[in-house]
Amino acid sequence: MSDEVSRAAPAGGRPVRSWRVSPNLALDRLVAERRAAGEPLVHLGFGEARLPVLPELVERLTSGAGRTGYGEVAGDAAVRRSGAAYFARRGLPTGPEQVVLAPGSKPLLMALFAAVDGDVLLPNPSWVTYAPQAELFGRRVHRVPIPDRWGGVPDPEALRAVLRDLRRADGRRRVGTLVLTVPDNPTGTTAPPDLVREVCEVARGEGVTVLSDEIYRDLPHSPGRPFLSPASVAPEHTVVLTGLSKSLALGGWRIGLARFPDSARGRRLRDRVLSVASEVWSTPSGPMQEVAAYALAEPPPVRERMAASARLHGVVATAVHDIMVAHGARCRAPSAGFYVYPDFEPLREDLARHGIRDSASLAEHLLKQAGVAVLGGHHFGDSAGALRFRAATSMLYGENARQQTAALDSPDPLRLPWIADQLRTLDAAFGALAPPGGRTRSRHREAT
Repeated sequence: MSDEVSRAAPAGGRPVRSWRVSPNLALDRLVAERRAAGEPLVHLGFGEARLPVLPELVERLTSGAGRTGYGEVAGDAAVRRSGAAYFARRGLPTGPEQVVLAPGSKPLLMALFAAVDGDVLLPNPSWVTYAPQAELFGRRVHRVPIPDRWGGVPDPEALRAVLRDLRRADGRRRVGTLVLTVPDNPTGTTAPPDLVREVCEVARGEGVTVLSDEIYRDLPHSPGRPFLSPASVAPEHTVVLTGLSKSLALGGWRIGLARFPDSARGRRLRDRVLSVASEVWSTPSGPMQEVAAYALAEPPPVRERMAASARLHGVVATAVHDIMVAHGARCRAPSAGFYVYPDFEPLREDLARHGIRDSASLAEHLLKQAGVAVLGGHHFGDSAGALRFRAATSMLYGENARQQTAALDSPDPLRLPWIADQLRTLDAAFGALAPPGGRTRSRHREAT
């Protein structure tokens, strides 16, 4: 499953990473190839929302098709006003000058890693892209464990300990960035306000820039769940990142945006990011700005679609979580987005009989023996010896727009045949890992 193409060091520098395709994209390609060859697979390895496009967005894309000229690097005034209003409705008063649009949030992240000097702190585990992007700019990455109940935000005491250790090792070395993911990928959880507040106060005291990745914010499983953006705690230190790839399933359209602090520090950072942007992507796509201006204004069709999506994500993610737990895994209960991150450590002795001793061999066994594709925890910075992986539950909704629409509209999507069949496959696959006497009967096995 390797997509490595070279191990040569960049010209004039030390090697900072292996040159390879991002593991989630490599796995998605592998699954597509095997399915094309006729192999039936349950795909839980790729973080795609996997839902049909909202017709109103297609209309905006069509109406913007004539926008073929270059525009402002940050995006035109209309889309930045719409983005500012989007943040303001979430309790973050924002002016259009604080908003930058880009072809996806990944380019914005990369520009920010380029723009902020110093080392990078990441919750461990965290999304597969953060560390490679930081390392491409020669940034040293330090991983900080997350608490037992939530991901996306490091344990505050562990964060303080890492900062103390770094100061002892080299008092002149600077930590520039702390990345937080609220809600989180890979765990599918949302850190509570008290934890966000404590971690942000630590970062604030150190003068660290917080990158708050909030791309799953609009997909809470329970409406009204308490949510605190780091930008509310440390407004002068926090850049908020989001986009439309998850909330409106527009991953292939590439629409991302950032909110910069309304301060001299924030303006300097925005100018640096725009400098990078001007040399890399020049300007956001004109047709996509048309889509974004409409979507970020959140008219009723957009609000209704996001609410339906969040409900579906919650139902299916909870079902997959329950299967994992029923077969012996420890797993944080998902609260937003469409991921679960089970830990099969309680079954280590049983898994060893299958030749499974780490996250890589666990993922390989599931793919080869059970036809289930997952992304091993080691890709997220987790301990290679741990028995953890990320499962993207949104891949279960259907293979075409008709099935996916039915899943969105169904009062009980778990009873739809194509979803129920895949859940039964998962139930059998994970049941085969557990000792027969230790299995818990699940509703999915009873339905067979």
